[in-house]
Amino acid sequence: MSRRITIALLAVLLVAASAAAVWWWTRAEEPRAASFSGVPTSVVYAPIDSRRSDAAPLTLGEVFGPGTERLAAGPAALVRDAPAEELADCGEVLWGAPADGCTQVMRAAYTSEDGNIAGQFLIFNLADGRAADALVAALAKDAFVRQAASFDPARSRAQARALGHYVTVSWIGPVPGRAATDLARPQIALDTLGAVVQNRVLRAG
Repeated sequence: MSRRITIALLAVLLVAASAAAVWWWTRAEEPRAASFSGVPTSVVYAPIDSRRSDAAPLTLGEVFGPGTERLAAGPAALVRDAPAEELADCGEVLWGAPADGCTQVMRAAYTSEDGNIAGQFLIFNLADGRAADALVAALAKDAFVRQAASFDPARSRAQARALGHYVTVSWIGPVPGRAATDLARPQIALDTLGAVVQNRVLRAG
């Protein structure tokens, strides 16, 4: 092998190694939950397993309507920090996973009244149950949602549930500088926002 070819190959390998290092470095900066549980969809959500049978888009008023500004969560309720938001580009709130077939995602951040806990809730509108299960599986491995609330991810917990062609994610943790606290009840409170999907099941059935 000539010296020129050897140098060219070494240059290609160096570029590839540098690109891989940058990718891993960037990836490492993205926080994820310290504890995660993922739940696949089930027969309960068969009436809305496909967006074809549940075509109307979600609305902010439907997901984050009256009564959701404050969520009972034990000693200190969770209060929504800012108006909920809807994004058409689901990739804006994800890292490490494609958002193929996702037409909308809604997100809201909450903080407890005592200032000890913060969290966020998201709901994705995907094409079908297979896509929803695939996203939940990805979140358990090499992907996650981007953090939009101020909490310590190293002490946080999250749950993702595939519900027909939807995926809900509740992610919560202690506010930086605050002592560790029970996150179970606040997370359950966040997860109640997914009740909107039950209404879709009843409507489709």
